[in-house]
Amino acid sequence: MGRILVQKLVPERRNVSDNDRNWKFASDLVDETDVIARARAQALELGVEPIAAAIGAQAAVIVAATGARNILEIGTGVGVSGLWLLRGGTTAMLTSIDSELDHQQHARAAFTEAGIPATRVRLITGRAIDVLPRMNEDAYDIVLVDADPASVIEYVEHALRLVRPGGTVLVAHALWKGRVADPAQRDAITSGFRSLVTEIAASAAVVSALSPVGDGLLQLTKLGA
Repeated sequence: MGRILVQKLVPERRNVSDNDRNWKFASDLVDETDVIARARAQALELGVEPIAAAIGAQAAVIVAATGARNILEIGTGVGVSGLWLLRGGTTAMLTSIDSELDHQQHARAAFTEAGIPATRVRLITGRAIDVLPRMNEDAYDIVLVDADPASVIEYVEHALRLVRPGGTVLVAHALWKGRVADPAQRDAITSGFRSLVTEIAASAAVVSALSPVGDGLLQLTKLGA
């Protein structure tokens, strides 16, 4: 039998400036609706950090591609991420948790302005860490985690319990302001995201991907039993 030669493919090397240009191009390409843009401006005015537009667009694509009908959002904010999720799921039901009633009232107003019926949005006011244990397992197609970053690992554990097999958990800010990729950054929040990303990559219970859009979007699809 003849010898089979296997050529090892070496990834093309790109310098940092190439990556920065690609990241900026992808981010600038996103076109937000006027309603989302107004909600984003309001979030910044109130000191609430909304997801990047590029993360919102990617989340919307995932919702649309999977045909998600039931979506859970951990961290309502003033509605930026919810508007993106419902842009992808035009008939989906959104359940969203936040401890700030005032923020949720702004979110409700944004949903109304976008023409989303009140019957498609359920807002739960309370600390996610208290609410999540009482929610039903395997009940959601998509769970977006965008709340207190200090509790991200615990939120993801709950999210994986609540999402159905074949469903997807999305974790915003997964590269945490660009700090996760820098091993010299070892504060508690950065270390938490770094541990989450590396441990998930090795897990046999999910298939995962980390996108560098915005400040990172971790995507975890829960495998069946």
